Amino acid sequence: MYHPMDSNFSRPVQALPGVLHLGMIRSILFVMRYRPEHKIETHEKIVKDASRRVRAEGLNGAAVAAVMRDAGLTHGGFYKYFASKDELLIESLKEGFRDIIASLVHAAEQSPPREAWKAIVKAYLRPEMCERPEHGCPLATLGPDLARVDKRMKPQILAELVNYKNRMVPFMPGRRMADKERAFFAIFSTMTGAVEIARMLPDPVRGQVLGTARDFLLRSF
Repeated sequence: MYHPMDSNFSRPVQALPGVLHLGMIRSILFVMRYRPEHKIETHEKIVKDASRRVRAEGLNGAAVAAVMRDAGLTHGGFYKYFASKDELLIESLKEGFRDIIASLVHAAEQSPPREAWKAIVKAYLRPEMCERPEHGCPLATLGPDLARVDKRMKPQILAELVNYKNRMVPFMPGRRMADKERAFFAIFSTMTGAVEIARMLPDPVRGQVLGTARDFLLRSF
């Protein structure tokens, strides 16, 4: 038997004024799940994780599967954040240089201006810096690898090296800028070489290598 109320069941469900229907709730939950900053924060986390891996394990440490796993993401989501693996590698190197620059600048700024370069030497040649390459200078871990990278990446790597030099040179010993630049190359070449050698050696020989390089530099300028 037909009843007038039966026709209501054939009509689309409409939200009552002031009441959220199921579709609206789902839309809101989807938006709330990922804040606008979420993608930026995830990108930064991937870069930081990759930077530590690269400094600890070499350029091959930036394997896509590994860095995405570290970030709690799937391999397939990589291209939502980076155009290529080379882009991730360059960004991880930039992060590594930012990290060491911040550490050395902090050490320098805690010292009198004429002693700033000595603070940098002492900070760079600390045993902790040698024993934890994931937090150390990219040059001490990746120097030979960076010299062999694809030529397309070399301009960007060179730009990072120039920036590194420019940030350190003001703290270097010397009266003229040319003197400070020569001191930078002498000091940093010695320090990176000392750390590379020390990492191959057991304690206490490792500490002796670092101490010898430190004492030599502090007496030389």
